[in-house]
Amino acid sequence: MASPFPQDSQQFAGTPQNQVGEASGSQPGSTAVPTQTRRADELARKDRTLAEFMLMLDDYEPLIPNEVTDYYLQRVGFECDDVRLKRLLSLAAQKFVSDIASDAYQHARIRTNAQPSARGRPTAGDKAGGAAGPSISAKDKTKTVLTMDDLSAALAEYGINSRKPEFYL
Repeated sequence: MASPFPQDSQQFAGTPQNQVGEASGSQPGSTAVPTQTRRADELARKDRTLAEFMLMLDDYEPLIPNEVTDYYLQRVGFECDDVRLKRLLSLAAQKFVSDIASDAYQHARIRTNAQPSARGRPTAGDKAGGAAGPSISAKDKTKTVLTMDDLSAALAEYGINSRKPEFYL
């Protein structure tokens, strides 16, 4: 059976065949059998891992409903009857959205931490002599608000332009 990798039948590009044969104690010019069996074992392990993962997708219900995935796959012209493959695509879309949301949250945290704090200024509670002022400012410090600028910066990292044209602003 022919290997899908062209280098399986050849030595590594930078290593002449006689050096490999001399290092292993065999005849000069012989092929490196342990390298080929190692590659075959690695390919077999990857195939088993993929098969196990595809079987796990039978029981997995993604956050994106199957109907939504079917709609968008049909819309782009993708036809497939394998539910596991559709769930795999749904899982990839879920991961993509999760990564964007995480990056946008990080942008929001950086933005809120970069703003000057209001420690030096007295609050309304401090003027009245009440103790409510410091607790309100502590609560405001922990609240993170996601803005469109944060989301746009996160989407820009993935090559998606979400900015409105200047004439709409």
